[in-house]
Amino acid sequence: MLKNHEKDHILKNAYIPEHILNLMIPLSKAKAFLINDYLGFVRGDVLIFIGYPLNKNFSEQNFINSLQSSIRKFNPCYVWFITPQIPSELEKLCMERETDDYYILNLEKLNIKKELIRQIKKASMYLTVRRNSEISKEHLRLIKEFIEIKKPSQRVAELFLNINDFVTYSNTAVVLDCMDKKDNLIAFYVLDVGGPDFITYVIGTYDRNNYIPHASDLVFHEMINIARQENKKYIHLGLGVNEGLRRFKEKWGGVPFLKYELCGYRITKTESTLIDSFLIR
Repeated sequence: MLKNHEKDHILKNAYIPEHILNLMIPLSKAKAFLINDYLGFVRGDVLIFIGYPLNKNFSEQNFINSLQSSIRKFNPCYVWFITPQIPSELEKLCMERETDDYYILNLEKLNIKKELIRQIKKASMYLTVRRNSEISKEHLRLIKEFIEIKKPSQRVAELFLNINDFVTYSNTAVVLDCMDKKDNLIAFYVLDVGGPDFITYVIGTYDRNNYIPHASDLVFHEMINIARQENKKYIHLGLGVNEGLRRFKEKWGGVPFLKYELCGYRITKTESTLIDSFLIR
């Protein structure tokens, strides 16, 4: 659905993970389209609309117009959109809603705390981090353990369960494995290095039955090294999600970057008419 010049435009101007086609296409299993500098994805009767314009000039009316044009074109039954701000006119439609912040780590201003450096050096006495390009049974075991213990939302669980599709599909995917001296997988991260000036942390977890302190910190430090090797300016750390993850990101210097609002709803005839009414002004 996208022409080559549109793909080049998206890659050049991407500034959130959802702009990365190599990441979103395999995870959403959808086809991408571009409308009024907004990126969207459609799969069957599902529309996913990325309400962060590539030109960074967000306006509520332009967002509403572009979303409605996409709905008219693809005629979906289900709509999911993310945006820095949900227009008040659309709030009443949201059957499911989330509010969070994107976090980033600015590499140009990074100053790692001495205590973290000490912990990393200690962990490196027992552990080694290496790059990988596939998801193995051991990765899937840790993913299953994470889902059973942490019981994440359905969307987060699906992200973990579908991660092999991304790693298999994308030539910008990187798997970082943290191994002990017996070659056991202790922790891992999955990254995307395809952003124009950033890499993206996609998922990560660790072995809770064979826990080794600061394994995740060691992998995080290697992620920074890779970002620098790729000449990136910052790392997208994803959403805050919960207090524990926010604290982990903040101890490394992660800071809120953009507001994140998610809305999901099912389109009915009444709702379609309601959206149309917002545009007739």
